[in-house]
Amino acid sequence: MPLETTKYDTADYLKTAKQIAFYLEAAFDDGDPALITLALGNIARSEGMTDVAKAAGLTRASLYKALSAEGNPEFATVLKVIQALGLKLTIAPAVDSEAA
Repeated sequence: MPLETTKYDTADYLKTAKQIAFYLEAAFDDGDPALITLALGNIARSEGMTDVAKAAGLTRASLYKALSAEGNPEFATVLKVIQALGLKLTIAPAVDSEAA
């Protein structure tokens, strides 16, 4: 009996703001810019690429291009997308500042 598989798409599983925030936080914690771009693309697709592009003041095509595997979005674009998703970027010390 052959094994039946289905395509996994992360965007299908990002349903709540909390899930989205944890997912993006994990991507930033990893520190790989390509992973952050991929995560933003998955989140944008889960929320509707057209709606995110409009809220970010970008065209749908330019958003797809920026968040594609070959994309290298400018930091300004990343910030626009994060804001369009209703998220905010916060900064915290990498180590406990009391111990350092």
